[in-house]
Amino acid sequence: MNKRTTGKLYEEKAAAFLKERGFFLLDMNYRCRQGEVDLIGIHDGCLVFVEVKYRKDKRSGAPEEAVGPAKQMKICRVSDYYRLSKPAEAARQIRYDVVAICGEDVRWYRDAFNYVGKGYSW
Repeated sequence: MNKRTTGKLYEEKAAAFLKERGFFLLDMNYRCRQGEVDLIGIHDGCLVFVEVKYRKDKRSGAPEEAVGPAKQMKICRVSDYYRLSKPAEAARQIRYDVVAICGEDVRWYRDAFNYVGKGYSW
């Protein structure tokens, strides 16, 4: 299995995991000029942008460690564009989550990081 196929498989697994916990999925693999976000949905009234990270084991580090400052900023830029292009969702409070999958262990980090922008905030 190549990386793209593996990524898609675990993004679908994460989406199913979240749906079982009350997450309403709006978009999967949302892409724009600013980048890509794995999952976008609504949970507890918030518009949630989710990054999914998978590792077969922890030899390369925990999957959640791969969502560093540069990745966070890219996700925030995508969220800005998404909210501008979907005004019906723009009024919602936003949240940035991470779903980390290591082997068969799935961990959901709600509110994993705050909005990161270059000298501006939404």
